Amino acid sequence: DNIHRICQDDYQPSQDDILRARIKTTGIVDVNFKYREYNFTLLDAGGQRAERRKWLHCFDDVTAIIYFVALNEYDMKLYEDQRVNRMKESLELFQEISSSKWFKNTPFILFLNKSDLFKKKILNSPLENLFPNYNGGCDFQKGTEFIKDRFKEAFKGGLMYTYVTVSYTH
Repeated sequence: DNIHRICQDDYQPSQDDILRARIKTTGIVDVNFKYREYNFTLLDAGGQRAERRKWLHCFDDVTAIIYFVALNEYDMKLYEDQRVNRMKESLELFQEISSSKWFKNTPFILFLNKSDLFKKKILNSPLENLFPNYNGGCDFQKGTEFIKDRFKEAFKGGLMYTYVTVSYTH
């Protein structure tokens, strides 16, 4: 919709453009920022399988793990391997990371993101196709709780906080 505006020589990105920008993470991206009197270092590790082997050396003195799951990807396959379901892969990885010796005492913050897209999708793409034991039909709340419970079951660490969030939309 905005291609003509973006292609202009004098284009300046709007706040909306910046919020909607997405760059595939490859390797580890290190971002330092200050909020009030606190200094933060955010390490963004690429989620793709090929990137995971690069993670471990960054985990010295980690204060918390922030883990994002796209709720709406329950019926999608991995980019790298079209035989593997994204939600199942995410659950397995979450279990693997949370059971790691590196994170025995590290709190986890789980964001179940894109709930707005999940709410629309569950009406037409049954969650039962991935999870045969799910019996909540196309109910958004039941579907969200069911997925949240799967991540709670997979979690092998000590402390976990879970938040359901939406993707950025107008």
